[in-house]
Amino acid sequence: MSTVVHIFVAPKRGAAMSAQQSVEALTEVGLAGDRYCVEKNRRSPDYQVTFIELENVEAFTQASGLPLTPQMPRRNIVTSGIRLNELCGKRFRVGRARFEGLELCEPCSLFAKRTHREVSQFFVGKGGLRARIVSGGEIRVGDTIEQDA
Repeated sequence: MSTVVHIFVAPKRGAAMSAQQSVEALTEVGLAGDRYCVEKNRRSPDYQVTFIELENVEAFTQASGLPLTPQMPRRNIVTSGIRLNELCGKRFRVGRARFEGLELCEPCSLFAKRTHREVSQFFVGKGGLRARIVSGGEIRVGDTIEQDA
């Protein structure tokens, strides 16, 4: 079963990620309380929410021996049991909200600077998914993730 295992928001760029048990996804805006809710913080109108697979975070630690906690990649929603790359270009539901997968989140120099330089190579094709919120609603830790039919 594909589920949400962590939810994180940061009120501004560079601020610490704050763990949430639930969050409101706001249609075409972002997650309530997150930096991307403020239009000037988005690189484009579709820069609203990011996802990453817990399996890839754990695989990095296992492969490298370096610590990487679920909030360190600075993605909003950490998932388990789903291949996020397969949702690129597709619509899917998380809790009461619907999303459209837009593009893969490739590792950037900031990710490496804040964690370990090794993430730059390891997370190519595994850095998560950027998505837009098609219709808002509450998302909770434990909610299932389902691709639209």
